[in-house]
Order: sequence, then C-alpha cells, then structure tokens
Amino acid sequence: MTNDIKKTYEEPHSEKSLSRTNSLRAAVLGANDGIISVAGIVVGVAGANHSPSIIFTAGIAGLVAGALSMAAGEYISVSSQRDTEIALLEKEKYELENYPEEEFQELIGLYKKKGLTDKTAKLVATELTKNDVYAAHIDAELGINPDNLTNPMQASIASAVSFTIGALIPLLAILIAPTKWRIPTTFLAVFIALILTGISSSHIGGAKKTPATIRVVIGGILAMLITYSIGLIVGVHIH
Repeated sequence: MTNDIKKTYEEPHSEKSLSRTNSLRAAVLGANDGIISVAGIVVGVAGANHSPSIIFTAGIAGLVAGALSMAAGEYISVSSQRDTEIALLEKEKYELENYPEEEFQELIGLYKKKGLTDKTAKLVATELTKNDVYAAHIDAELGINPDNLTNPMQASIASAVSFTIGALIPLLAILIAPTKWRIPTTFLAVFIALILTGISSSHIGGAKKTPATIRVVIGGILAMLITYSIGLIVGVHIH
C-alpha cells in the first residue's frame, strides 16, 4: 500500500470535507472554463483584427457574459438540487410520522444490505432510532445532512469569481504583450494556466495528474487554434 493510498484510507471523510472538495473542484473547473472561453475569443478576434480596443471589448464581453452565464447556471442547478433535498427530507419526515414501523423495517433492511446480520442490523437500527430516529433514517436512506444543504448563492458567486479569474489570464496576456508577440504570449500564458488547473483538478479529485492535465491542455490549445484559424479566415475575407 503506497503512502498516498494509506493517507486516503486513514483520513476521515466528513460531509464538510466532501463539500469543501466539491467547492474547490467547481472553482478550478470554473477557472478552466474562463481561461479557455476567453482565450478562444481574444485569439479569434486577434486573428481577424489587430486593434487593441476591439480585442479588449470582445474579451470583456466574453468575460462578463461567461461569468454571468456560469453564475446563473450554477444558481439554477444548485437551487434545483437543494429543492430536491428539501423535498426528500420532508417526505422522510412524513413517512416517519405516519408509517414508523414500516420505516423501522426499512432501516433494518438497509443495514442488512450493507452486510450486517439480521440480529446486528436490528440492534443498530434500534440504537440509532432511540438516539434520533429522523437523523438515523435520512443518513442511511438519503445521505443528506439537513444542516449542510447546498447553497445556491454561494455556488453562484464562486463560479462567477473563478470564471473571471481564469478569463483575466488570456485577456491580460494578449493586451500587455507587444503586437507581434500577442498570440505566442497568450498561447504560453494559457498553456501554463491550463497545466496548473489540470494539476489542481486532478489533485482535488484524487486522479492521476498526467492524463488529466494532458486532456485539459490539449482541449484548451485546440480550442484556441481553431478560433484563431477562423479569425484569420474571417479577417482575410473582411479585408
């Protein structure tokens, strides 16, 4: 057993730590989206037009639109998830109030499915029910902590902020660099940023770093090459 596996096996995984991990992963993915989306826009526009003001306008428009889209999408998605969680909790509370014996037998069945004997499953279900019947059922059946439900506003803001931070990298790179170095500088900045986000996302998710990072980098660079080529073609026809 390697040290990494030992560490993962030994560390307790609380709901708060899992929630924090999901938030970090969402932030990294949001930043990655910002990097690729705005990089594609600015290099595409730069391929068609060398005007800094036009590139800046397009980049800012892409940044704002992307951040708002990410925020709205995340808010709607997490709100739906939260509504579902609340509905499940209310349903469980109703069933416990009106069908306590059936729910108790269901709890026993859940522990038997986990490998406990009939006697042990009944003992565990009885002890947990005595302590807090509602908590026992929502944990075993739903895996939901009513005190730690998903927060739509928090997720929305986090997505918008992470997207904006990622988007600023290609936008600043293409505006700061001299005209003839705009595209190479932007590609280099995005390349480095994608490596960092690839490593970060794989580390947070516990995946192998090299394959995950390669996928992220190749996807981002391909998107930039395609949009830049389209920009060049459009620019030639316009001029």
